[in-house]
Amino acid sequence: MTSTSSADTGVASGFQTYATGRQYEIRRGDALAIVTELAAGLRLYSRAGVALTETYGNDEIPPGAAGITLAPWANRVEDGVWYLDGKKQQLDITEVSRNNASHGLLRNSAYNLVDESEFSVTLEATVFPQHGYPFLVRHRVQYTLAEDLGLEVSQMLINHSAAPAPFVLGAHPYLRLGDMAVDDLILTVAAGTRLVADERLIPRSSEPVSGDSDFRAGQRVGDLDIDVALTDLAFDGGSARHTLRAPDGRSVTLWQDESCGYVHVFVTTELPGRPRAVAIEPMTGPANAFNTGDGLRWLPPGESFSMSWGISAGLDEA
Repeated sequence: MTSTSSADTGVASGFQTYATGRQYEIRRGDALAIVTELAAGLRLYSRAGVALTETYGNDEIPPGAAGITLAPWANRVEDGVWYLDGKKQQLDITEVSRNNASHGLLRNSAYNLVDESEFSVTLEATVFPQHGYPFLVRHRVQYTLAEDLGLEVSQMLINHSAAPAPFVLGAHPYLRLGDMAVDDLILTVAAGTRLVADERLIPRSSEPVSGDSDFRAGQRVGDLDIDVALTDLAFDGGSARHTLRAPDGRSVTLWQDESCGYVHVFVTTELPGRPRAVAIEPMTGPANAFNTGDGLRWLPPGESFSMSWGISAGLDEA
């Protein structure tokens, strides 16, 4: 594994600087993963030179939250408000257009190196007690290239508070298949229920998937305009799998373990430099869980919780 730092090098010394801080490169066989100091983000995963995630430039922060990890909540908290033992908690509004607190408290934080080996890297950051979230927790993220060259990601939350801490963990990767036209890919998601959200993307109810929210048999990406959370996932052997498949038979799959009962699917035309992009976001709970309790967990003092997800690829043409 190699790493490049932007903290102690600069243009004057002839070295590259990075807006996302230190870059950790993990290589195994034909697989490459690049992990960033900022938000413990996945900047790139590729096989045999084929990009399997969306990426971005050295001087850019992750566009559309590409690849970042999410803690101590994923997605949104309505108005940034929730209640703890009857007392109002006010989080900072970070999605101003919808007046929500979005994607947790660490998306703009540096993660420290905990451990590194030839095929893995582990980073960690601390959430200190603050307005809106009066708890002391640590978020640890490990990226590993497995023997089969798939990418495995483990996210752990550790509670150092004197009281149980509420949380939802998640991640925000965008998948792709190299230079294959995204519109022509078929998206399959193993989910039976959709959360019906309002214009601010706050869930208000749920219903069985149907029409353009039913991806179990696959839908063409170019026909989609969605930003939806799904649940009732079909776990097989402990994992639920969601796939982008090309007409030539190649594919890229995101899997998530049974601790992640939700997945958010976001198809957008606003990712810079891409005509269309597909985010498949594994989550332990949906948006606004701090208020609804759906998928919300409370971590006892001194204890930890782990979730796992990963990406694999089938690059042989049919």
